[in-house]
This record gives sequence, C-alpha cells and structure tokens, in this order.
Amino acid sequence: MTNRLASSTSPYLLQHADNPVHWHPWSAEAFEEAKRRDVPVLLSIGYAACHWCHVMAHESFEDEATAAYMNEHFVNVKVDREERPDVDAVYMEVTQAMTGHGGWPMTCFLTPAAEPFYSGTYFPPQPRPGMPSFSQVLESITAAWTDQGDELRASAAAIVAELAQRAAPLQSSTVDTDALAGAVVSLLGEYDRKRGGFGGAPKFPPSMVVEFLLRHHERTGSIQALSMARATCDAMAAGGLHDQLAGGFSRYSVDASWTVPHFEKMLYDNGLLLRAYTHLSRRDDNPRYREVVHGTAEFLLRDLGTPQGAFAASLDADTDGEEGLTYVWTPAQLVDVLGQEDGEWAAALFAVTPEGTFEHGTSTLRLPSPEPGDRWDRVRSALLDARAKRAQPGRDDKVVTAWNGLAISALAEAGALFDEPRWVGAAVRAADLLLGLHVVDGRLLRTSRDGVAGTAAGVLEDYGCLADGLLALHQVTGEERWLDAACGLLDTALARFAVPDAAGAYYDTADDAEALVRRPSDPTDNASPSGASSLAAALLTASALGPDRAALYRTAAEHAVARSGLLTARAPRFAGHWLAVAEALHAGPVQVALVGASPELVAAARAGVHGGGVVVAGEPDSAPLLADRPLVDGGPAAYVCRGYVCDRPVTSVDDLVEALRR
Repeated sequence: MTNRLASSTSPYLLQHADNPVHWHPWSAEAFEEAKRRDVPVLLSIGYAACHWCHVMAHESFEDEATAAYMNEHFVNVKVDREERPDVDAVYMEVTQAMTGHGGWPMTCFLTPAAEPFYSGTYFPPQPRPGMPSFSQVLESITAAWTDQGDELRASAAAIVAELAQRAAPLQSSTVDTDALAGAVVSLLGEYDRKRGGFGGAPKFPPSMVVEFLLRHHERTGSIQALSMARATCDAMAAGGLHDQLAGGFSRYSVDASWTVPHFEKMLYDNGLLLRAYTHLSRRDDNPRYREVVHGTAEFLLRDLGTPQGAFAASLDADTDGEEGLTYVWTPAQLVDVLGQEDGEWAAALFAVTPEGTFEHGTSTLRLPSPEPGDRWDRVRSALLDARAKRAQPGRDDKVVTAWNGLAISALAEAGALFDEPRWVGAAVRAADLLLGLHVVDGRLLRTSRDGVAGTAAGVLEDYGCLADGLLALHQVTGEERWLDAACGLLDTALARFAVPDAAGAYYDTADDAEALVRRPSDPTDNASPSGASSLAAALLTASALGPDRAALYRTAAEHAVARSGLLTARAPRFAGHWLAVAEALHAGPVQVALVGASPELVAAARAGVHGGGVVVAGEPDSAPLLADRPLVDGGPAAYVCRGYVCDRPVTSVDDLVEALRR
C-alpha cells in the first residue's frame, strides 16, 4: 500500500503526494479495494489555494499516527474539487444536508458502493467546543462500521434515495419584467447600505448580481439598481479585497466592510469582476473603474498566465504556511521601504494603523481616497518592488476550461472597449490552447497542466463558459471560426446534458459521463455561474449573432430561463447570472451590425451596447450578423436591432449613440 498521487496532474493532489496517508485518486480501483477489505472509504475534497485544507493537512494528514490509523481502517481518497466538480457537487449536497453548512476541506465517509453515511468539513487534531477531533471521528466511524455495518449501509442507501427525490428539475415559471423588478426589490432588502454588497460577514464579491443590476438599469433606467451596483463596486475597489498595489481581487472578505480578505486569488473571481467593472465603465466613465479594469487584466496576464498561453486556476491563500504574509504591512515596514515622510503618507493613504486591521499588528492595504500622481506612482512602485522580495504564495497552475472561458470573455470585451490589443491577444491565445488541447473528438476535457490534458470530462459549465468566451472573441475579432467552434460546443451541450422530457433543464454531467451515486444538477449561481445559466447565456448570445441555428438557440435559452423562475424569485442573490440572462432576453438582446471600416462607429457601439447585446463589425456578408446588410451610399453604416425589430441604418456616431440610448 502506498500513496498513489505522485502521477497526478492536479497541484492539489500533488500537495498530498508525500503524505504518509495511502491516498488514492478518485477511481474504481479505490472502491474495489474498499469492498475487498470491507472497510469504509474516507473521501477528502479540497483545492490547492484553500487555507483550511492546508491546516488540516499539516495537523492530520502529515501526522504519522493519524495516517497509520487511516491506512488501517479506511481506503483514503483525495479529490481536487476544481478538477472533479461533479464529485464535489454530489458530496457537498450530502454535507450541507447533514450539517446545515458546507465548505472545504470536506470530509465524507462512504460505503464501498460510494454511498455516504457521515460527512463534515474541517476536523481539528484536538476536540474543541462543539467539534470532535479528527481522531475521535475516525475511531467512532470505525467502531460503528465494525458493530453496525449493516445499519450504516442501509442509512447510506436511504440518503442516496433522498437525494434522488430532491433531484427533480425546478418547475418552469415565467421570468417577466415584473419578476425582474421584484428581484431588485428583494436585493434592496439584503443590500448593505453602509458598506456595499449584500448580507454580512463573510462577504463575497457579487459579480453576477452587479451585472444583473447594470442590465436592469440599462433597460429600465432604475436609479436604485445602478446605485447598488456602483456603491458595491466602489466599496470592493477601495477595500483590502482589492490588491491596491498589483491589481486583482481576493476570494472574499472575512468581515462585512471588505477590509480583511481571505487572500486566495481565483481565476473565476477575477474574470467575473473584470467583466463587471468593464460593463460598469460603459455607464460611468469613472477613473477608478478604469484603473480596476486595467489592474485586474494585467494581474491575469502577469500572475495567472501560463507558458502555454492559458490562465492558471489560483494563487494560494498562504505563504510559507501563513495566511496573507505576502500582502500585509505595518507602519514601520512602510517607513523602512519609503522613508519617514513617504512612509507616513502611505500609512495614512492605505489606512495602515499601529493597531493593525489583520493579525499581529499588520494591516491590509485599503485605498478609500486615491491620490493619482507622481508621488503615488513612486510609492506604489517602491512597495511593489519590496513586496516582490518577500516569499510569494504558491500557484495552482492547472488550466480549468470554464474559468478560462470567463477570462477569455472578460479580456476580449475589456480589450476591445479600452483599445488594449494585448488583452485581446491573450484571450485569443487562451482560446487557441483550449480548442487545441481540451477538445478531443468534439468533447471537452475539464483541465490541463503544463500542456498535458487531464482525464476528467468537461462538465456543463465548461461548455457554457467556453462557448461564451468564443462568442466574445467572434465579436471582437470578426473571425467566424470562433462562432463555429462555439456553436459546436452548444450543440454538444444540448445533445448530452439536457434532462429528458424537461425542456430547459440540464444535468451538470453528460449522459455518458462516469456514473456517480446521483447525477448532479445544481441551477444556483454561486462563486461562478451555474452550468445551466452559463449555457443559457451562451445560447442567447449565439442566437443574436445569427448562425443557422439561431432560432433553436433562442428557444432553448428561453426554456432554460423559465426553469430558473422559482430560484430568481426566492433567492436572487444566488441567481445573478440567470437574472442577467433574463434581462438580455427582455432587452432584445440588442444587436449592432457594423458594415464598412469605421473605428468611430465601432467604438461608439461597444461603449453604448446594452449588457448581453452583441456587436459585430466587418465587411458586408463577412459574418452571419452582417449578411444582407449593405453599405449605405457606399460608406460605413450601423444596423441596430432588438429581438425581431430593427431600426433604419445610421451612418453617424451621434445617430448610433441615440439609437442605442433608445
């Protein structure tokens, strides 16, 4: 018996390859071994940037005595939740049902048939109030399996049966304009008027909700919706959540004021936030928003770019085992780097206090009142140089298809709006890598690393998010190959992921994927768009771009949005992407076809188009949206349509701006 993780392509699994625990990757062989030995399976799920995953690893999985007990009494299986979101989804539902909450590390105990009978998250090495030690849990499970094995198996089978009963798709429910207005009212009830965002601590960046609020404002003129979006983005940009020196955002704030982040930086958060701030910049020409867009895009290229041309999954929360070590400062450290005068100025600017806002008298950097200018540039550069000399967090450099799709969309749109060809070029390189490496026989793989494809099959969010990114590239570059590739992914998703006899409902795994104890299907938008909502967004965008199957895609998008109706009404904070897609449906979505070479018309279209709308520029008939749309009097022209209704073509920037404003 040995640890079997050394050949993994997952950085998270490789972090555990030297544990004395005899870890298996998720595999049929692991469950066959458990059946042969008649022992339970201990399933541990986490991810490379997870702070408490590291803590539990150091406390328990690196401990020889604990590992010996685990090896004797269990078959131990490690799963990277980012590589196998399907496995994670199934057992996270169990954990939430059993404990009332979820999170990582997740610890589940299964029968050799993979049926769960006990579940939890982090367990400490010593008992704490209301929390048993990990050793106590292991010993209790072992005793119960030995003395009451049949009862545990029966209980596990009952849990699986209960999950199956819950798995029915949501009933269709109309998401009309009244429902969208009602969602804004519901969000107002949860909105933090003092500090921005929604709910209390911990506070997560509500990127998709911001996108919905912006689209709602564009369609209705709602000042409340725009105000919530602006104030939330202002607060996030000013807080410790935002890396004030190097750009990019951490995963979430542990407090309600955005001051102290959980320091891991995830590709999906930064892709979604880059897109949200880009779209906000179209409605509010605020220098702070432009600075956030620039910093976040450069963070993606500089810190998450891979040698192969795609984007890495994350930066770790910890540095040398200490959370936030790279990023926090004391007043004395600022003075050491900058000198007395600039150090004191920087401490006041960044709200770095002697008492500290984090741990051990250190502070995160906040920037409530930016002071751009030569002094700021000098101070920022010096602090960045000093920070670069510190120990740096680890990087999970696997390439996740869905998250790269989010980055491609954001970089393409931001690069086009702000005339940054490098960003568009980075999106093109990532898309080329994914289509060349992650697509095999027309099917997506979930991950790769160092140019080597992983083995896990793509899930629904991979198809939806990558298709959406390819559609953004089609609009920005005018190249039809991106549209063709996106439509191929959408056709596969419609054929392989749909729930039979339930129009608009989708599973998260394909019909020929590995069979788990149940087939996951979660429609809620959480840290990133759900698989179904990402597919709906891509279907709607594709339908607006005019391919042969446009009508089929539009109908499929409408059915999918209808399936989200109960969710959007009851929990709009967890349906932000669905609501944004519904807004685009009710807005048309807006289509802008630009024929002839006019950079001025193109810039006006990209700045003025409504969220969810499409813009394609090129010569007549060079793309489906440009078919049968000729030049006007031999010169460039813009055709603006909403849904099935088109305005007359316009030839001036002023007329185009007015057409989009209507």
